[in-house]
Amino acid sequence: GGGAAGGESWYLALLGLAEHFRTSSPPKVRLCVHCLQAVLPRKPPARMEARTHLQLGSVLYHHTRNGDQARGHLEKAVSRGIPQFEDVKFEAASLLSELYCQENSVDTAKPLLRKAIQISQQTPYWHCRLLFQLAQLHTLEKDLVSACDLLGVGAEYARVVGSEYTRALFLLSKGMLLLMERKLQEVHPLLTLCGQIVENWQGNPIQKESLRVFFLVLQVTHYLDAGQVKSVKPCLKQLQQCIQTISTLHDDEILPSNPADLFHWLPKEHMCVLVYLVTVMHSMQAGYLEKAQKYTDKALMQLEKLKMLDCSPILSSFQVILLEHIIMCRLVTGHKATALQEISQVCQLCQQSPRLFSNHAAQLHTLLGLYCISVNCMDNAEAQFTTALRLTTHQELWAFIVTNLASVYIREGNRHQELYSLLERINPDHNFPVSSHCLRAAAFYIRGLFSFFQGRYNEAKRFLRETLKMSNAEDLNRLTACSLVLLGHIFYVLGNHRESNNMVVPAMQLASKIPDMSVQLWSSALLRDLNKACGNAMDAHEAAQMHQNFSQQLLQDHIEACSLPEHNLITWTDGPPPVQFQAQNGPTTSLASLL
Repeated sequence: GGGAAGGESWYLALLGLAEHFRTSSPPKVRLCVHCLQAVLPRKPPARMEARTHLQLGSVLYHHTRNGDQARGHLEKAVSRGIPQFEDVKFEAASLLSELYCQENSVDTAKPLLRKAIQISQQTPYWHCRLLFQLAQLHTLEKDLVSACDLLGVGAEYARVVGSEYTRALFLLSKGMLLLMERKLQEVHPLLTLCGQIVENWQGNPIQKESLRVFFLVLQVTHYLDAGQVKSVKPCLKQLQQCIQTISTLHDDEILPSNPADLFHWLPKEHMCVLVYLVTVMHSMQAGYLEKAQKYTDKALMQLEKLKMLDCSPILSSFQVILLEHIIMCRLVTGHKATALQEISQVCQLCQQSPRLFSNHAAQLHTLLGLYCISVNCMDNAEAQFTTALRLTTHQELWAFIVTNLASVYIREGNRHQELYSLLERINPDHNFPVSSHCLRAAAFYIRGLFSFFQGRYNEAKRFLRETLKMSNAEDLNRLTACSLVLLGHIFYVLGNHRESNNMVVPAMQLASKIPDMSVQLWSSALLRDLNKACGNAMDAHEAAQMHQNFSQQLLQDHIEACSLPEHNLITWTDGPPPVQFQAQNGPTTSLASLL
């Protein structure tokens, strides 16, 4: 028996040495691989052989570009029949399907995961993990129906094995996909059930709070998608309190007694960034742009820190979404040059990841379209919006683009045919295509704007009063300001100066609170003309002075933006983002500025 025991200790010594090399800093990968390879010629017992193949595959996959060798070892680990040590098989199957996906062999990964799911029902941790993995694979392929089915299976399995925590994770993930698919009838009962499970679950406080964060993030994004900026406030407040609670809790590594509970939704630091992100989304929609700016800065600083240590793709997604929101804020507050540099930053992030680009291409062209409007390049704006419409399948984004394209046609003044057909597709009075309160209010505004330009003032007033009713109900500050100033303009044209004044003064106050530069410019011009007409020379002079200041600021910013090399992006309407037009005196790296 001494020989067998000796073989065992050989094996353990080599494994110990391999582990030592793997965990040294930096990892000594070549030496680690040598030790593991030395095990195989000694014909170790089947379970050791399988585990060695798994470790070799894992080290090669994580630390080298040696995909073929990694695949070979993992395939051997999966195929070795070892009934008592199935977890080796599951871990190998999980890694191997990851590798297949990287090599774009998704169709090889799916049956592998399905088989592993079939045979892992006695091993709760792996069964749940493999279900999550296959659901994620379907999600990446935009097959949300299959993904939802798998998450439903997972939720039921978790309930049977007594893991309410993981059941909640499966259900919340399913809720997230249903929201993405706009299946709102199914989302409501599901979220209600999740709320009950989360409240009743008595377990590790960090895990409980992170479930609450997941739940509240879904609720908040659901409200924001519906354009309900005021109704969302209680939820958002709860979410912000929740993340504060989490940051005071210690991650004591309490290992759950139920192996099916061994899952985390997101690391604490990622959750923090996510809460900043939804706060920025809210501030931007509600028109509190300075607040949006403040939270964007905080979130981007945190992201920079995290990205030094962690290359998880979700961080780049967070970064792109934050930039998309802050770019829109900049265009409103009259910082076009900065917005343009940030659009270029989004292009660079998308160049590094084809998946990020395919998910954000439509948004990127939409932002370029908004930038083009702000610098008065209407032909380019039209081309950018048309490209964005071709690339999006997302209903809300589609309606947002159509609304902005309609505003371009109205300004151009000679595109009546196209304009009528667009306005038919976003008619707020019947069959409006999306459930968003905010977009429907904007559609009324666009109708009002068009009627105004056609001189149909009574009709314009009706549309704008609808916008005001809706925007007041949900605190949509920007739409309120725009509608007030346009109504003021109409009353001025009709010679009703008192009523005009009643509109333009609050518009001006609101615009400076947002701050919305173009509404400030517009309302100061109107105030100047109103006061002139009423013979208030002093007030007219003051308004003229204000108008002059806003004009100067906007003009300087306009000249600065158009002279940036990135301004050439407005001609890009096809394929991946062009290689960057790098400014000669652009920002240096942070390291250089520290030296």
